[in-house]
Amino acid sequence: MKIAIVGAGITGVTTAYELASDGHEVTVFEQHSAAAEEASFATAGLLAPHLTNPWALPGFGPALRLMGAHATLRLAGGWSRANLVWLRRWRQAARTRSAPAAALERLAQYSLARLQALASQHELDIEGSEGRLLLLRTEQERAQLQPALDILREAGVAWQEMDADAARRTEPGLSPESPLAAAIHLPGAAAGNCRLLAQQLRQGLQGATVEFAFNTRVERIGTSPLALSLQGEPQVRRFDAVVLCAGLASAALAPALGLRLPMAAVYGYSVSAPLREATHAPRGSIVDVAQQIAITRLGQRVRIAGGAELAGAGAAHHTPTLQRLYRTLNDWFPGGAQLSSGLQVWRGARPLLPDGAPVVGPGSAPGVWINTGHGAGGWALACGCARALADLVAQREPEVSLDGLGLRTF
Repeated sequence: MKIAIVGAGITGVTTAYELASDGHEVTVFEQHSAAAEEASFATAGLLAPHLTNPWALPGFGPALRLMGAHATLRLAGGWSRANLVWLRRWRQAARTRSAPAAALERLAQYSLARLQALASQHELDIEGSEGRLLLLRTEQERAQLQPALDILREAGVAWQEMDADAARRTEPGLSPESPLAAAIHLPGAAAGNCRLLAQQLRQGLQGATVEFAFNTRVERIGTSPLALSLQGEPQVRRFDAVVLCAGLASAALAPALGLRLPMAAVYGYSVSAPLREATHAPRGSIVDVAQQIAITRLGQRVRIAGGAELAGAGAAHHTPTLQRLYRTLNDWFPGGAQLSSGLQVWRGARPLLPDGAPVVGPGSAPGVWINTGHGAGGWALACGCARALADLVAQREPEVSLDGLGLRTF
């Protein structure tokens, strides 16, 4: 079939790879000049397990706090009606734990296996690391994680609780000075460079059966017939199928397809710093549970990621949030990264739906498919969602269940 994909983030590029592998002729339309320029640009890099990652799902981590010095979400965009409606729905999902958590964790594990097979087959380097520690300062933090840990155990994901001394033996670079009550060790956890994989796949796919149309904005998707209206082109382009992988832009295109995607742009930050001293830096990935900050080893760099704010795309960087990232890195790994030069500071959006889960599956019109709204899990879920969606397009049963991830009413 002749298939259009809207969006060249990690979700769009992996979907293009899987559809092309099945023999389809694919065109990827992207409004930016390169792949992975928005939400996929400088993520925390955390792969499976997914449920313990910051902002994975409502109700499976620290409680949402909007006020005070320890707020977990900053309302930089003000108390707008859209923000309030989204927050109310997110809190309701947290109270009821209604997100399809078990299905998402199985999907994340499947996605990791698919990513590892893909990287091995094509000899791709994603600057990967293995193993993760969830650092706990209090018993309350441990209790907040329990629902996620229960689901991991049911899914067969190995984890163990350890004391501070054992945690420091697992990650020798951890500062002995910072207070640490306990840690959760996830030996099978993985991390890697999201943007690097997207770019490598794009380079390998360009030509043959995949074409990338950069600097091209899709203004509308029509369904009778199935066609794309592109900015600056008087004639529509017709396709046999269209896959919506456009992140935040998906919400703007959805109404013409009879869809409603109440997606919020929850912005976060990351700082990527050159490695200074390997013995003082993390070997794998770390999550400071209280701060909801991840510290990840990516090759010869260390990436610190965290913060959450409801704000516009053009909002200025929030200095206190960036200072908290630097402070958390220095608390746990002083001297591990070079912070005086060579830094990459990034602010990007997590396209989050009110239940924290993506929409993956058929749309409301024939030939329209949806693979969007992955929030903080875009990198962790991309390869699995792409393979599952390609199977659905081919009218095959996916190897992993997508229960709870199709179109739903919010």
